[in-house]
Amino acid sequence: MRRAMTEPETRLWLALRGRRLDGVKFSRQVVAGPYILDFCARTLKLAIEVDGDTHADQSRDDRRTAWLKARGYRVMRFTNADVMMNLDGVLQTILSAVTTAPLPDPLPVGEREARA
Repeated sequence: MRRAMTEPETRLWLALRGRRLDGVKFSRQVVAGPYILDFCARTLKLAIEVDGDTHADQSRDDRRTAWLKARGYRVMRFTNADVMMNLDGVLQTILSAVTTAPLPDPLPVGEREARA
């Protein structure tokens, strides 16, 4: 793992881990090519990034997002403030993405039971 999680990342992780969101398995600090994703639902190819308050490198984010999208990932970005002040809204947004995501065919073994 690249570093200790920030407070907002920790807060979001506590809400996502252990299949707490619609039974979907999220992992943290997932390596995807040259990048480390804050969180990822691998079976859904859903990447979730939490951007810091001083996060200002839009061109870097754009390159990263383009790389991920070219490989079939959907990318969701939230600010630290989003997570700290509106965690329920963030989770609802992620849940909407999870429930509308096309399922891989065939489902990985561990996901078959969770979706049955």
